[in-house]
Amino acid sequence: MKTATFPSLRVEAELREAAESVLREGETLTSLIETAMRETIHRRRMQAEFLARGLKSSEDAKRTGMYHSATAVHGELQRRLDARRKQVLG
Repeated sequence: MKTATFPSLRVEAELREAAESVLREGETLTSLIETAMRETIHRRRMQAEFLARGLKSSEDAKRTGMYHSATAVHGELQRRLDARRKQVLG
């Protein structure tokens, strides 16, 4: 696979120093930047998908007239969280 490069990035010296100060053993500034880019791309895709699901859910609710109260949703989420905690923590 052919590789590509990002444009060079000019930053304040303090930002570079801060980045270098958190490098892990064997990690380079380049690998830190690449990881940050990958994580940001992933997070933004997840956010976009979350918003799309929310908008679809809103459209479905309007179309069907079927809504769920916040109390019911929070209760269901709490039930799932409690079950998962019990499964993981015993």
